[in-house]
Amino acid sequence: MKIAIIGVGNLGLSIAKGILNSKGTTSLYLTKRNLDEIREYDAHDIVSLTTDNREAVKNSDILILAVQPSQLEDLLNGFKDLLTEDHVIISTITGYSIENMEEILGSNHHIIRSMPNTAISVGQSMTCICSNKKGEAKLELAKSIFNQMGHSMVIPENQMQAATVICASGIAFWMRLIRATTQGAIQLGFDAKEAQELAMHTCSGAANLLIESSSHPEEEIDKVTTPKGCTIQGLNEMEHQGLSSSLIQGIVASYNKISRIKENQL
Repeated sequence: MKIAIIGVGNLGLSIAKGILNSKGTTSLYLTKRNLDEIREYDAHDIVSLTTDNREAVKNSDILILAVQPSQLEDLLNGFKDLLTEDHVIISTITGYSIENMEEILGSNHHIIRSMPNTAISVGQSMTCICSNKKGEAKLELAKSIFNQMGHSMVIPENQMQAATVICASGIAFWMRLIRATTQGAIQLGFDAKEAQELAMHTCSGAANLLIESSSHPEEEIDKVTTPKGCTIQGLNEMEHQGLSSSLIQGIVASYNKISRIKENQL
């Protein structure tokens, strides 16, 4: 595969790292206005750096778009005359619908929307994917790319905003939970480095228990809660303080915010 990442900001750079780590392409074009910020990637034989988006499009089959939403219309207009029936366009841009892209490019191109998260840089992204009618033929290709960098799921486009909250914003939510656990461990006597190591590996272990066993969280909770024990005491106190409720309210608040942003773009 010949891939171009158009707009190598934080997310684009994370995707580039994931692709390179997975050895998932034969060539990789990276475009950015200021190449000095990504000059280190010149060391990779398969990587080409350019400020010219059209050069990247001409030399690639799969175009991963990772610019800001306000830049996308001009970007698409700038290279749409170069697109062939073989190009696959994968947008990672929040709030920019397939319909919006088809208005510029037409419906006769393979157009896919994806929502990866920054864990893609370490091969652990949860990426949600949807497509236009033409792009359905390339969904497995898109999944194969993102599955090399974590896990992917095909969903209806009307769930993409919710997926953004759960998977992209979700990274920040889980980081805050890990940080809170770290603070608790420090209060119990561990130094900061030890506390973070304990928190993050326990979090990783909990997630992998569910992934590997396909069990429900409550099944795993039951395995470590004993009558009148310390675990149930801690869990009940967290619930009394609103742990689950505050998480749910935060997720809903985030979704309401992203919904208002989309309305303002229409």
